[in-house]
Amino acid sequence: MKVMHISESYLKQAHARLKDAEGALKEGLNPYALRLSQECAELSLKAALRLVGIEYPKRHDMSDPLIDAKYRFPDWFQNEINFLADASKKLAKKREASMYGNEASFLSPDEIVNNEEARRAVEYANKTYGLCSRLLIELKAKYENIP
Repeated sequence: MKVMHISESYLKQAHARLKDAEGALKEGLNPYALRLSQECAELSLKAALRLVGIEYPKRHDMSDPLIDAKYRFPDWFQNEINFLADASKKLAKKREASMYGNEASFLSPDEIVNNEEARRAVEYANKTYGLCSRLLIELKAKYENIP
């Protein structure tokens, strides 16, 4: 099934970004860790939306499409929708600042994104990736067992 392959590809890319985000955090590259975490979460959520037949909008924040599609997901995933939507919204909001800083105020990304924010972003990405990976594994097993 093509949808499974696309979602697997997105999650593979998300996992690579998560690992890089963890490395960036250890190196004190806080803005980069946040940016990679945002990309990980975005790809993970787009994989999940694709799995349930949602054509997501071409933007970074997936909170609204997730909430709108809540009942297409299994119960355990529905129970996490508020977390996932909140994480998506928060990470997307900080995405631009993690790359460029605040040019109007002459603040660099390092002055805007502190270690605590970067650590929290990596945690959001890790949990988001884990939930979306579980969804893929369960749906893949379900479809493989259909005669």
